[in-house]
Amino acid sequence: MAQRLPPELENKLVRLQTLQAQYNKILQERATVESEIAETQRAIKLIEEAGENAPVYRMEANVMVRVDRAKLLQELKDRLEILELRLQRLKKQEEEIRKQLDTLAKEIRELQTKLALGKQAGAGAS
Repeated sequence: MAQRLPPELENKLVRLQTLQAQYNKILQERATVESEIAETQRAIKLIEEAGENAPVYRMEANVMVRVDRAKLLQELKDRLEILELRLQRLKKQEEEIRKQLDTLAKEIRELQTKLALGKQAGAGAS
């Protein structure tokens, strides 16, 4: 017969699973943002290396459209700034959830130890 976990431990385990899911989601989002940052940096570098008079094109609705170099460069730099701010926010969230996960895991281990000791004491009394 399977024993039911104490409600406190069960709640903590559910919370741990929820935090782990949030943590994994943040890690995925961080990887996506880091990839977008690298791509944007490459685009900026290419445009800057192309020179002032080189024509610059953008893909819009499956059509290559010639665009103003300076305007596009500024748009990319603005996008890069936004992405970097987003990355900083994600890193802070990641750190905060990691701390919560560590604390919760410690609490769960302590509860499990108490339960194990209680069972041993109960078994010794029989």
